[in-house]
Amino acid sequence: MLKTILSIAGKPGLYKLVSQGRNMLIVESLVDKKRIPAYGSEKIISLGDIAMYTDAEDVPLSQVLTAVKTKENGQEATIDLKKASQDELRAYMGEVLPNFDRDRVHVSDIKKLISWYNLLVKAGITDFEEQAEAAEDEAQ
Repeated sequence: MLKTILSIAGKPGLYKLVSQGRNMLIVESLVDKKRIPAYGSEKIISLGDIAMYTDAEDVPLSQVLTAVKTKENGQEATIDLKKASQDELRAYMGEVLPNFDRDRVHVSDIKKLISWYNLLVKAGITDFEEQAEAAEDEAQ
C-alpha cells in the first residue's frame, strides 16, 4: 500500500496515486480527497522507497511506521509536534527506533515521520505490516 502513497515536494500532505497520464500522474490528496495532476518535473517519491538511517543498516519506512503504530496502539501519535522540544522528539524516536542514527536523522525528519503517520491513520491506511513482510520476502 505504501508504494501508491506519494510525497510531492512543495505540496503539503500525502497523495494517493489514482492514475497515470501522459507525462503526469493523477493523485488524490489524503486530506481533502481533491484530485490534481503531478507532473514529471516535480520531485515525487513513494513512501515505499523511503528508509530511516540507523547505526547498522537503513530500515524501511514501513517498519518504522509499524513501530509507531505499535507504540501508539494504532491511534494517532500522542506527541504534539508544535509544542514538543527537540529533545522530546528525539526521545520519542528513540522509543520507536532505538538505534536510529542521531547524527543523520534530523528533528525535521522526525516531525515529518510523525505527521505522515497521523495523516495515514486519519485516512484509514494502517496496513504497514504487509509491506514490511513483502520487503523481507523480496530480500530473501
